[in-house]
Amino acid sequence: MLSTIKTVSNNQVCLNVLKASTRSLSNVSILNNKLNTSGLNKNITLNKINITPKKQGLTLQNFSQIRNYANQKPVSFKGVKNFISLKDFTPEQILWLIRRSLEIKQDLKNGKELPQHLKGKTLGMFFTKRSTRTRVSSESGWASYGGHPMFLGKDDIQVGAGEPWKDTSIVVSSMVDCILARLGAHDEVETLAKYSSVPVINALTAKFHPLQILADIVTIYETFLPNWRDLPTNGLPLPKLPNLKVAWIGDANNILHSLLVTLPRIGISIAAATPKKYNSPQDVVDFAINNSRKTNKEYGEVSFTHDPKVAVKDSDIIITDTWISMGMESEKKQRLIDFAGFQVTEELAKQGGAKKNWKFMHCLPRKPQEVNDEVFYNPNRSIVFQEAENRKYTVMSVFEMLMVEAK
Repeated sequence: MLSTIKTVSNNQVCLNVLKASTRSLSNVSILNNKLNTSGLNKNITLNKINITPKKQGLTLQNFSQIRNYANQKPVSFKGVKNFISLKDFTPEQILWLIRRSLEIKQDLKNGKELPQHLKGKTLGMFFTKRSTRTRVSSESGWASYGGHPMFLGKDDIQVGAGEPWKDTSIVVSSMVDCILARLGAHDEVETLAKYSSVPVINALTAKFHPLQILADIVTIYETFLPNWRDLPTNGLPLPKLPNLKVAWIGDANNILHSLLVTLPRIGISIAAATPKKYNSPQDVVDFAINNSRKTNKEYGEVSFTHDPKVAVKDSDIIITDTWISMGMESEKKQRLIDFAGFQVTEELAKQGGAKKNWKFMHCLPRKPQEVNDEVFYNPNRSIVFQEAENRKYTVMSVFEMLMVEAK
């Protein structure tokens, strides 16, 4: 007999769990949204069936997880060696990374012991630029899986003394199991990946910062779709977000480039406002436009402007970043002039017509000229510290993807 403890609304999982939870219904099938059982002389309409997971070790928690995975198509990472840019990954693969990040976070918060996937494995970490969130999240994340992270700053390795990245990559990859690199020019990480015998992770270059964008998307899911576990996925690793719009207000930098090649493909629209003469590379712009609602109705819209008020119109989220990135200190005076009027404030959002409950994001560290205190420290607006914490769980999902799934 089936007793009632939980109501579910997923046809396939109803079938799967019914078969698993009782031996008396071994001949079960679905026809026209009705459960057809030869053991019971009747049809039961699906979509709201009360069932009990019985002796197979199913709990309400993992039963809910099984329900939501039931109609999900498998996501393959076969052939994936490196994590250099999110434009190299399909929307389904990106959503898999987001889902795993959300699950890893929940597991850690619940005190669950993580599988020691990386026991006995070493992560070589090349950092030629300063870091807080990237270093702490990567070291602690790798260690959480039982591995050993090895930090190598610019003064710790021979690159600073003139050794080419090619030689460094060949040598270090022969001694470690994975390389994570926070570098300057994007071609540096591409060289590392080309000559490395182990996976290479881009932890920031001047062109892309993919790990940050994964954390941004996780934060967006937590904020705008907190009940994602209870919604049908329609074959995707995660249910689709509601039709959201992001407004970017600031420099045409690595964060914007990564947002442009990622958000539209998972259905989020983005309007980018940058000062005149501050434009993203043409290849990034072309990729974003060619993978937007212009070519696929399931994708988000992409637009560019030099007016922040135009960009924030109807926006759900406003994002900015530093106007003066590392290595640009000599340009500070001119940049502060060029970015006049780009500070994120309540007044800017109101004048531009942002949605009433808009949220603010920033990858940190923040400077007051980019966003004022009223917005940055307002718990009803700012989700920056949640966004920062999520850096740990997203890099852990990338570790899993490269070191477990891809192999």
